[in-house]
Amino acid sequence: MLLLFYVYTGGLLLPIPHQPILYETARNLYFHVPLWFAMILLLVLSVWYAIKYLRKGAIDDDIQSVELANTGLIFGILGFITGAIWGNYTWGSPLPQDPKLLSTEIAMLIYLAYWVLRGSFRDEQQRARISAVYNIFAFAAFIPLTIILPRLASNSLHPGNGSNPGFKIYDSDHKMKLVFYPAVIGMILLGYWISSLRIRYRRLNEIVENK
Repeated sequence: MLLLFYVYTGGLLLPIPHQPILYETARNLYFHVPLWFAMILLLVLSVWYAIKYLRKGAIDDDIQSVELANTGLIFGILGFITGAIWGNYTWGSPLPQDPKLLSTEIAMLIYLAYWVLRGSFRDEQQRARISAVYNIFAFAAFIPLTIILPRLASNSLHPGNGSNPGFKIYDSDHKMKLVFYPAVIGMILLGYWISSLRIRYRRLNEIVENK
């Protein structure tokens, strides 16, 4: 919490390089990008526990997998929203027809289907087994859609994709790193903490239901 307090205070008050078009909107780097870093790590952990469940069949692995995926998806949605707000100021539209955004929308829809899939099965073991397999394939599609394919596009507006340079060239004096790196660490820790609370809650529910 102290780390995030520093990030949000520094992110709003500390000076940043002033660049054409970006201006003060560049502060969104402290919020939009760390949310996606945290999301990717949470989804990686979710897939890890999905694989563990398929190998051992322990229901606790399924609980950890689904709650990590749930939190990761929430962070992804927040990252998408902050990106849309940023794009509205810098590109003139929150959702332009951009390869990066289009592929990200597809990837998010694939993960939203994960929620729908889990709700369509009543048998616990069947739900856990099928959703674990879907989780693995969803992540296998997510990485190419959000990271690899947009970099191959030549007309992407998003920094770091196609012919558009990465954001680091705008931070020539490296002042933003003093907030950006703590923001990434803080957001990852926040996501893992929220996931751990949800996992503990689900475990308690399992104990109560099995009595």
